[in-house]
Amino acid sequence: MRFEPVVFDAGLADAIEASARRLDLSHRRMTSGAGHDAQMIARIAPTAMIFVPSRGGISHNPREHTDDTALIDGAEVLLEVVVRRLS
Repeated sequence: MRFEPVVFDAGLADAIEASARRLDLSHRRMTSGAGHDAQMIARIAPTAMIFVPSRGGISHNPREHTDDTALIDGAEVLLEVVVRRLS
């Protein structure tokens, strides 16, 4: 399948980046070439994505592995963004 690229919500991307900074996590803006549910949601609602590092940079592959600490860090970024947006 092929879908047209979408641009994610700049405000949400800024909030994610600011959250990572406040939590003292390394961060950088990235473009994803993979299809994600967020690509569909972005057509109808503000959307952005939080990426966490996978061991060896392997992604979308059966060999992909993400350490628990990276998953927790990503969840903490998400939680902080949601809490701040609801405040």
